[in-house]
Amino acid sequence: MHIGLIAGGGDLPKHVVQAARQDGHDVSVIALDGFANINDFSGAKALRIAEFGKMIKTLKKVKATHVCFAGIVKRPDFKKLKPDLKAMFHMGGAIKAAKQGDDALMRFLLDLFEKEGFEVVAPQDVCQSLLLPEGIIGSIPMTKDHREDTKLACEIASKIGALDIGQGAVVCQGVVLAVEAQEGTDAMLKRVGNLPSEIRGSDELRKGILAKMVKPNQETRVDLPTIGPATIENAAAAGLAGIVAESGRAFLIDKEKVISLADSAGIFIAGLPPSKA
Repeated sequence: MHIGLIAGGGDLPKHVVQAARQDGHDVSVIALDGFANINDFSGAKALRIAEFGKMIKTLKKVKATHVCFAGIVKRPDFKKLKPDLKAMFHMGGAIKAAKQGDDALMRFLLDLFEKEGFEVVAPQDVCQSLLLPEGIIGSIPMTKDHREDTKLACEIASKIGALDIGQGAVVCQGVVLAVEAQEGTDAMLKRVGNLPSEIRGSDELRKGILAKMVKPNQETRVDLPTIGPATIENAAAAGLAGIVAESGRAFLIDKEKVISLADSAGIFIAGLPPSKA
């Protein structure tokens, strides 16, 4: 197949390109201006998020059969967008979907590409080796003291996910320290790091759990939770003891570096059985 990759920020799009090409697929990259670094992709074309017509034209010109969305893309300010003619035609529907939440907006956008004749392929279908396996990753164990915080963090993350708010939550000794919203996981962890030391962990005594969960009824072809080096660094700075996510339903980016950082900081990483957290 010939994959048209719509690339946002972060390292995931680079891994998708590498994995797809290793499997013998052709890949053409559209780097979203303001999110992706076009220099990360050979032969990529930079387009703004609202240049839908140009995206379709570009993908059809290279004879792409499938479309894959990967990387970080923040919700746009519709008032500041500069849509091309084709995007303008769909702008009303996009705004209406956005009012129902991020997941509704993503389903609307995926549907537009499917109506143009493309099959949407998920990043995890292209690079399954990046998915978080079940069990403990690295050398730091998850102790009994962490289990109650893990259970509550997963419960809170799932509940805010059901409201289409975010995918992550931090719990320390039964207290909810933070939930993720539009700012993303890294910014949420930095907020935790700014909380009073007496209610969170520290380098000397790590406490608290970050849980990242797939939203109930989420469109899983895009926006699976991701754990990468920055996640570990920010969790360490916040004094956390561990990070959990559902195995097979979260990406583990740059695995060797993540494990090295987590082991050095004394943070455990656990892949939980899906839907049983």
